[in-house]
Amino acid sequence: MKQSGIDWIGEIPDDWKTRQIRYLFSLRDERNYKPLSEVNLISVYTDKGVLQHSDIEQTTGNKAQNADGYKHVYKNDLVVNIILCWMGALGISDFDGVTSPAYDVYAPKDLNTILPKYYHYLFRTPQFNGKCYTEGRGIMQMRWRTYSSEFKSIKVPLPPKDTQQRIAEYLDKKITEIDTIIEESKKSIEEYKAWKQSVIFEAVTGKNLNCKKKDSGIEWIGEIPDGWEMKRLKNLFDFGKGLPITKENLKETGVSVISYGQIHSKQNSGTRIDDSLKRFVDESYLTSNSNSLVHKSDFIFADTSEDLEGCGNCVYIDEEQTLFAGYHTIIFSSKIKQSNKYLAYLFKTDAWRNQIRSRCNGVKLFSITKRILSNVNVILPPIAEQEAIAKMLDSKCAQIDSLIAEKELLIQDLAEYKKSLIFEVVTGKRSV
Repeated sequence: MKQSGIDWIGEIPDDWKTRQIRYLFSLRDERNYKPLSEVNLISVYTDKGVLQHSDIEQTTGNKAQNADGYKHVYKNDLVVNIILCWMGALGISDFDGVTSPAYDVYAPKDLNTILPKYYHYLFRTPQFNGKCYTEGRGIMQMRWRTYSSEFKSIKVPLPPKDTQQRIAEYLDKKITEIDTIIEESKKSIEEYKAWKQSVIFEAVTGKNLNCKKKDSGIEWIGEIPDGWEMKRLKNLFDFGKGLPITKENLKETGVSVISYGQIHSKQNSGTRIDDSLKRFVDESYLTSNSNSLVHKSDFIFADTSEDLEGCGNCVYIDEEQTLFAGYHTIIFSSKIKQSNKYLAYLFKTDAWRNQIRSRCNGVKLFSITKRILSNVNVILPPIAEQEAIAKMLDSKCAQIDSLIAEKELLIQDLAEYKKSLIFEVVTGKRSV
């Protein structure tokens, strides 16, 4: 091994060379003037590299209205998003097509000397992306650009061609294996989540009980155990309103508050409060808006959602604490003795939430009013059964959540291993 003279690489094998990118790739600027319907649109993504629009279900960003002035891309060309290459938005294309004129396109100079697939792996390492950042410039991160003059000056390894080929073939095989395990793990997570939903639904509706049943009179539930009741929320809860504030009223410290944005967060389990959901407001609200404080066993519902799926999202207050409901929220406080932990599980089911979704109107924003919520039905077992169901679900859901966490940790570890493996191999630190 020898020193490469490249700060982000360190040592490389003795028979490897280094070159500036300008000696390996040349800037291509061929423009397209065919109609949009006659070209193959190509974009580059931070997570997947270069993709055809026809191969992805939904593209992000502005949709092209025409392709005039778009840049031609050919197979083995390097496509670089000059704004986001420091985040990994660059890669070698497997396709012929056209891409945004805002991107840089580079053609390999000599395919007898370089293998584009090797450089695809090299250019998408976090270490190379970091170098793109240090070579870039701009007034703020969102306007940061790595222009071609700086990009072409970056030094990279140049292994022998047969070594490049061996590396690319090895990584193709290993990365496929790792990605397969990751996809299988993601599938397992979705299966665990579906199992969890099924366990909750069966328990809170009494479907899992071998007992005498009766017709609930409600279409979405069908039969329920004899002795269970159907009640409307307005008979169980008083409704309050969150603080009349906006994001601008939030502070770095103060009294904890949970607004609709945190209720819709993926971190929100719906059955307990995650501390990461809490934001802060000034202590003066304790005097001026004490009616927006929530207490143990209360619920905070979001009164707006950007999609139907989020209609019915809420937070269950699982312990006594000084906490405000924030903007765009509705507070539920119990009128009668009941196990709200049981109801927190009921509120997680799609069957229950569909009552709310069917009543909400909207296109880009859905409003969940007190009137809608007040007339929604719930299943109410005797209090002792409510408590037993909640206790059983706490235990069962914790077991399933543990299985999900194991899979998530495996995915995280594999993602880090994949990055490490690619860097070690493309820089010659691991022989293949």
